[in-house]
Amino acid sequence: MSVTLYKRLLALVCAALVAALPAQAYAFSRVKDLVDVEGIRDNMLVGYGLIVGLNGTGDSLRNAPFTQQSIQTMLERLGVNTRGETMQTKNVAAVMVTASLHAFAGQGTRIDVSVSALGDAKSLQGGTLLVTPLFGADGNIYALAQGPVAVGGFSAQGQGASVTRGVPTSGRIANGAIVEREIENNLAAANNLKLSLRNPDLTTASRIADAVNRFIGGNIAVTKDPSTVSLSIPASYPKGVVGLLADVEQLKIDPDDVAKVVIDEQSGVIVMGSDVRISTVAIAQGNLTIRVEETPQVSQPTPFSQTGTTQVVPRTNIQIDDSKGNKMAVLQSGVSLQKLVDGLNALGVGPRDIISILQAIKAAGALQAEIEVIG
Repeated sequence: MSVTLYKRLLALVCAALVAALPAQAYAFSRVKDLVDVEGIRDNMLVGYGLIVGLNGTGDSLRNAPFTQQSIQTMLERLGVNTRGETMQTKNVAAVMVTASLHAFAGQGTRIDVSVSALGDAKSLQGGTLLVTPLFGADGNIYALAQGPVAVGGFSAQGQGASVTRGVPTSGRIANGAIVEREIENNLAAANNLKLSLRNPDLTTASRIADAVNRFIGGNIAVTKDPSTVSLSIPASYPKGVVGLLADVEQLKIDPDDVAKVVIDEQSGVIVMGSDVRISTVAIAQGNLTIRVEETPQVSQPTPFSQTGTTQVVPRTNIQIDDSKGNKMAVLQSGVSLQKLVDGLNALGVGPRDIISILQAIKAAGALQAEIEVIG
């Protein structure tokens, strides 16, 4: 047997053995997806502008006096005096313009902007935003926005009905703003950096620090608290600060999180983490349902009757369901999330009842997880 053939057979045998092993669930994530670098963040911009070219779906100037004032001010800048005149146009809408300025957006680059109606405009479909300065929190102008608005929703109505899909009073302008002022950020000269965890956790922060130290070969990463990992930039690193961050971002770790059950009371949505465990508990669920149906019937007199009258005779049907068929189920100690869900589904209950059951299990001290109710 040749050496090449022997290597091929050995590779096939190894592949078969690996395939026969039970699969393990790993949840490795890049550091890039778990942290934000302190100082490298977006900055919120906001501005007030006018959208023109609407097909009669703009603000009614009587109910939106700020729109009329803005139109008059704009026309005066263009040499048209409309003070004291009555305006009836409905093709203009006042909007708030928002955008997110990236940390290293250079002067002259373009960013997306969003527009939202401020008055009683019915739709921004087909409108064009006039040049609008966008301000930062410090009051300085960082970008100028202008362009046609793309609206995802629409609204149509007649005399007897109306149809609305999406939100026609808000839209987006792709690459609709030009950056006029850059944000100063001298990243290359930094000696220390802080990594802020998006989901603070002490175990995850420690794993990130250990992964960085193993990769660099020194103790440059220190866990300050559950949400912060401090990096001391080594002066001898060949790629500099930017290269170090690029390398650290690609490191993969297994993030940890607390066992939590999130419940949205309004929509009935339940989300449970993989580490949710319960102690041995018995559960029975039953609701008393009473259904009353009214089906009145009309009773008419016999033909040619002189004294009979037509009357409505009530007919009532009452049904009672006390859930006698439901049985008590036992969930053993330390069951996994899948077994917990299977056990609750075996009871034949819906999301609303599951919420009540989980809260009751927590009150009994058998749910080893945190319950967070939103909505």
